[in-house]
Amino acid sequence: MIQAFGLTSNPRQELPPAVDDVSFEAPTGRVTALLGARASGKTTAVRLMLELQQGRGITHFRGRPLHRIPHPSQEVGVLLGEVQGHPSRTVRGQLRMLCAAAGVPVQRADEVLEVVGIVSLREQRLGTLSRGMDRRLGLACALLADPHTLVLDGPADGLSAREGKWLHGILRAHASLGGTVLFTTDDAKEAARTADRVVTLEEGHVIADQCVADFSRTRLRPRVAVRSPHAARLGVLLAKEARATQRSVEVVNEGGNRLSVYGSNCADIGETAFRHSILVHQLADEVGDAGPAVSVPARTRAEEVRAAEPTVPQPAVADASSATDAPLPVLEPSEETAAPSALARAHARSAQEPPQSTGTFVSLPVDADLGGASSSASSSASAPAPPSDEQGTQASRTPSGPASAPPPASLSPLPPPITTHPAPSPLRPLRYEVRRATGIATGYLTAAAVLVASAIVAVLLARTGRTPQAHLLAAWPQELPLPPAALGAGLLGAFAFGDEFRHPALAADRGTVPRRLGLLCAKLAVAAAIAVSLAFLVVASDAVLLHLVYGEELTKLPADWLSTSASWLALVVGCAWAGVLAAGVFRSTTAGLAAVLAVPILVVPLVQKALEGPSVRTAAGLPSRLRDLALVHWPFGAERVLAAGLRMIAQPVGSALMLSLTALLCAYLLTVLRPRAR
Repeated sequence: MIQAFGLTSNPRQELPPAVDDVSFEAPTGRVTALLGARASGKTTAVRLMLELQQGRGITHFRGRPLHRIPHPSQEVGVLLGEVQGHPSRTVRGQLRMLCAAAGVPVQRADEVLEVVGIVSLREQRLGTLSRGMDRRLGLACALLADPHTLVLDGPADGLSAREGKWLHGILRAHASLGGTVLFTTDDAKEAARTADRVVTLEEGHVIADQCVADFSRTRLRPRVAVRSPHAARLGVLLAKEARATQRSVEVVNEGGNRLSVYGSNCADIGETAFRHSILVHQLADEVGDAGPAVSVPARTRAEEVRAAEPTVPQPAVADASSATDAPLPVLEPSEETAAPSALARAHARSAQEPPQSTGTFVSLPVDADLGGASSSASSSASAPAPPSDEQGTQASRTPSGPASAPPPASLSPLPPPITTHPAPSPLRPLRYEVRRATGIATGYLTAAAVLVASAIVAVLLARTGRTPQAHLLAAWPQELPLPPAALGAGLLGAFAFGDEFRHPALAADRGTVPRRLGLLCAKLAVAAAIAVSLAFLVVASDAVLLHLVYGEELTKLPADWLSTSASWLALVVGCAWAGVLAAGVFRSTTAGLAAVLAVPILVVPLVQKALEGPSVRTAAGLPSRLRDLALVHWPFGAERVLAAGLRMIAQPVGSALMLSLTALLCAYLLTVLRPRAR
């Protein structure tokens, strides 16, 4: 159950808050719709519920606020807008990465792909998905950790009638299995067809909280949809007869050959058309538009006719396809794509059973076959016209009654529930970070560019003959502040946070990438491993190329190779860490790379100026004094290692890098601890 208490957003300058004292409940085993026009506060209310926006109020999910749930993604499945992920990441790679973030088995990604019916698109890039496929992937992300509660913001926006029907079927199946579903919509008909309870928002306030039967009776106006080639003439005649008989009838010309008549019925309109010899192609009772209290954006009438549903309560989720519907580019999920397990088949059987819902639609008196949003009757002054493509779904319906029940649903079952969740471990963020770093081609392209640039610079430096061998192998000319390898490592480190904040990969958990120390340690470890690998590759490729071009003279091992190698690795790893920390603090890849460049350009001159001038006391002999103070003698050679480390730190670049890393780490810790203190 979802319980929202007093949700209120912060005021926006002189404007009133977008949401003011919103309270409602979404019961377990039911589908609840949050209905309202655009800018009515639906999305703001959802973000306040998920603690993604600052404000007042609190929301309980099964009796606990979200910040007190250890793993929110395993309790609440969220779909907010489009899928948040890097455009070049594959569908399967995105789900496998979220599996590592949520702590669920990686096989779960394949299960939810089968359920949402996009197994054939598992190798597609996120940037190439259509609107409908993106929504299916978003639903797969929400179902990944088998959550009890689903919170979806406009899940059917931009979808076709078939895709919207399929999506609503999945939501109904989840609720019938004991889950809680809350979704937002601005379409009153969609709320009446899908939800068991409708909470209506207007200008940030709750104006109605009703079961679907009361909502359909009090906030939807029945109407008669008329389609005729002489619609304008028929509308004038209907209005004239209404004035003559003093009846309250409203005739709305929907454009073209369509009319919407409020306050009348099919029999009266059909008799009027027959008396005046007017050809009628469609005559249907429909659940009409919302009343004046809910301003729903109007859609085209063709979309309304295609999206229309019967006003008869459905015992199960409607089938996602019909014989007269046009085929979609991809197959709808069917029993062939169901998860191959006995438990999944049990879910399928339970999904086909009628949900225990008290909400029913208001039946209108009809005397013809069902069609559109309820029943339709076709009549004309001459021979009846054959149904058009838009009437295909209407002609395929059967009359409602005790003798004719809707066919059973054939939707795919929900993925089998996860009975045991693995305990938190340090490897969870590490596995996630490895999948994040290796799932897109950006890192590989950056490494390839660094190798090519280093090889070209090394060949050009060797041709001049004035560069030391250590700088030659590292491709580091004196004119550049940093070698290409260090710049590449810093850029890859900046991608670890900067790219992730632009495309949040942990959207299934809290909507954004959290600043957690465990995640930071994982990112630092992966960035260090990548930097070390890049440093070795650069030196090896430069040495091989120099050997091929100039011979063995430039590739001999120097005498101080140990200290030089340590300095080289420390420089590359330090630049990578600076990029990670700066991007995590400023949430920008550009800021991470700028922090790397600031070390040799800004910090090194400051360190050199601070170290200038004679020093009265020096640190000479520090290793020997430390050995005298130690209770246990150091192993052989430890003094030289310590002395080499001190010499590295004493250099201007080393001191500047240590100073920058310390400042960035303190800033990062401040951003982590400040929200917790609040």
